[in-house]
Amino acid sequence: MKKILCLSMMFFLLMSGGLSAQESVIETIQKQGVIRVGMSTFVPWAMKDKQGNLTGFEIDVAKKLAQDMGVKIEFVPTAWSGIIPALLTGKFDVIIGGMGITPNRNLKVNFTIPYDYSGMSMVANKELAKGFSSLADFNKKDVGIAVRMGTTAEQAARKHMPNASLKLFENESQALQELNLGRVHAVVSSAPMPVFHALKYPDKLFVPIKENFTKEPIGFALKKGDHDALNYFNNWILNMHAQGFLEEKKAYWFESKDWEDLVK
Repeated sequence: MKKILCLSMMFFLLMSGGLSAQESVIETIQKQGVIRVGMSTFVPWAMKDKQGNLTGFEIDVAKKLAQDMGVKIEFVPTAWSGIIPALLTGKFDVIIGGMGITPNRNLKVNFTIPYDYSGMSMVANKELAKGFSSLADFNKKDVGIAVRMGTTAEQAARKHMPNASLKLFENESQALQELNLGRVHAVVSSAPMPVFHALKYPDKLFVPIKENFTKEPIGFALKKGDHDALNYFNNWILNMHAQGFLEEKKAYWFESKDWEDLVK
């Protein structure tokens, strides 16, 4: 009886404001006047321009979100392999970094509805991968594939080319350097980076498979249990689709090269 009475009193206090429920990250952002965004560099999602400032598709998306919330923005560059743990320990409020929505990740974080769709592509060394034109050609023990660790590119490479020898790197630039030096046959990464990199070094590299070999939804990631934040971000994404903002930005960053002179 005492236990029931105690629980009833706690419920009454909670409903009447005597006990405060956990504050939504939306309220925290509004109080602090800044949204902290966890991200990592992926061309053309997020990268440095010639002045050392962050630019790219994700950067534009995050800046527009902050503008609509009426707050400043703080980008928190984070190693991809540790980005979810960093979110969970409160180093930033949300991940906006081209993160694919996967069942395994969804066990640890909540995802918004997709604001974009991506897929895996491949850029290969012309000399080492001469004549290669299918996943089967790369699915051999003597074939080296470089990927960024902890990404869906790693998952895709393991799934579609399980017999290949994977070389894991902390960042994408290291994997691409390995390819340029002829130490691996190919690099697997999210489109359209492989195509852009092949165009940058046409004498050395090529795209062996013209179509993306996977398709994945991309969403914001946030801590579990924050239904207000999930509701706000979902509705913001719906609005941005309706206004054509996301489609416009994707066309600029993924379907044109108008931005190339801005970056290193």
